[in-house]
Amino acid sequence: MTAAAPVHRASPLPRLLTFLRPFGWWVAAGILLGFATISSSVGLMAVSAYLISKAAIAVDVTQLSLAIAGVRLFALTRALFRYGERYVTHLATFRILTALRVWFYRAIEPLAPARLLQVHSGDVLARIGADIETLENFYVRVVAPPVSAALVTLFAAALLGAFDVWLGIALVGFLALTGGVLPWASRRLSHRAAAATIAQRGALHINLVDMVQGMADLIAFDQAETQQVRVLAQSAALQQAQLRLAEVRGLANALTALFTGLAGLTMLWLAIPLVTAGRLEGVYLALLPLTAMAAFECVQPLGQAWQMLESSQAAARRLFALVDTPPAVVDPPMLAPAPVGVSLETRGLRFRYPPTHDSEPVDVWALDGLTFAVRAGQRLAITGPSGAGKSTLIALLLRFWDVPPGSIWLDGRDLRDYAAADVRALFAVVPQAPYLFHTTIRDNLLIANPDATDADLVAACRTAQIDDFIAALPAGYDTLLGDNGLTLSGGERQRLAIARALLKPAPILVLDEATAHLDAITAARVWQALEPHMAGRIVLIFDHNPLALAHADTVIQIAGAAP
Repeated sequence: MTAAAPVHRASPLPRLLTFLRPFGWWVAAGILLGFATISSSVGLMAVSAYLISKAAIAVDVTQLSLAIAGVRLFALTRALFRYGERYVTHLATFRILTALRVWFYRAIEPLAPARLLQVHSGDVLARIGADIETLENFYVRVVAPPVSAALVTLFAAALLGAFDVWLGIALVGFLALTGGVLPWASRRLSHRAAAATIAQRGALHINLVDMVQGMADLIAFDQAETQQVRVLAQSAALQQAQLRLAEVRGLANALTALFTGLAGLTMLWLAIPLVTAGRLEGVYLALLPLTAMAAFECVQPLGQAWQMLESSQAAARRLFALVDTPPAVVDPPMLAPAPVGVSLETRGLRFRYPPTHDSEPVDVWALDGLTFAVRAGQRLAITGPSGAGKSTLIALLLRFWDVPPGSIWLDGRDLRDYAAADVRALFAVVPQAPYLFHTTIRDNLLIANPDATDADLVAACRTAQIDDFIAALPAGYDTLLGDNGLTLSGGERQRLAIARALLKPAPILVLDEATAHLDAITAARVWQALEPHMAGRIVLIFDHNPLALAHADTVIQIAGAAP
């Protein structure tokens, strides 16, 4: 099993921007509100500077009434616009994140289970959780700030340029330096650290999931401390990458403050000769540097925006790398009518697993030349040593992997002619290692048949010889099982899996060592109770226990893997 899927190096930015299209109006509204907010701040600073300067020389207070009204207006609109901008951008962000999570889940669903077996579950969790959360910053801190900054720059430059064209040009130069060159340099400095942060976070998720899921074994073999050291080392590596990002961010913030002050001094340096030459009234002398410095609010987020762009692209690459993995099974363009499950056969079935992206080709055949035929009402037992390919055969019958044309036939047609969903609808499977969800017994059973009644649940559990156990629980069928049914024994999990399979009205029943964890007496009772439920069905029994094989009409043995 590999730790991660391959990461594509092409820029994911154009593809990432397509997720904003359904929310275009929200995005545009957020950008305009951001522009209006900063413009109000610039206007407030400009009018306030003018008011203070005018008050120092004004004789008649009525001359200040318009400026006073302007200060009140800009102060009020800045607060309103700020609230509106935060509300709209965050609402849009949450909607975009929701759309991303739904899209990602739908995109990886066709990859399950075959392709996802090649990716660690912790890595998948990191992508659907942390990586998508990283993209939360994409709109709020990457897309919107540069557009708002460009609009504010034009507005502020036009305002100062009305006094003198060189004032506007100088302001544009400083804003371009602070909002363009400085973020570009920050991006170059933080490129590797941003990618390392995403990669290290994914690796940390893998180690944490392994540690939590394998805690009992780690403690039993006295390796918990070793795994803890490994997790701490991974955490330290992540912290180091994050520290590098913080250092670059701090340097960028310090230089932004420096350039802001230099811009104010430059405005004074350009304005003082204008005042002495009589081309500019002295009352505007304080207005010019303070207005210029207020305009720097629009470029302050751009340094962080470039860093967030790197993190967002790294996260997006990981998401797209997984969803772009070709599925193991693709339905044909022209689908055959849904089968009913009256016959099943294999003809010289051969299969070997394809290599993963970082592994050598597999030269060993998991199945080599398997042939059998079974019809409704017949029971076929398939036995063989461990690793002979029994689990592989089940996966192929369920179309988790595809096989060469003509290898598997269902109802007289090639299995590949049918939709994978139509094929899987015919099978009720009791897997060798059943998975139980972190919910109630009832909900776990209803997965097989959401329309099943309480009477159906009780009947299925009675057949599986677990009804008495459930009835004795304080909450009965509403008992919470915990993660993968950890509150149950192996035998109890198997019997619940049997009951779940019986609830599905499928014509093909697959029993993969269904009673392996049961004592002989309970297993015999289960097999005896299963008899009426196997009648009229195609039954495939994967087992080596004589008790299970005794319930089959035919027994075939498959050999181990062949080179």
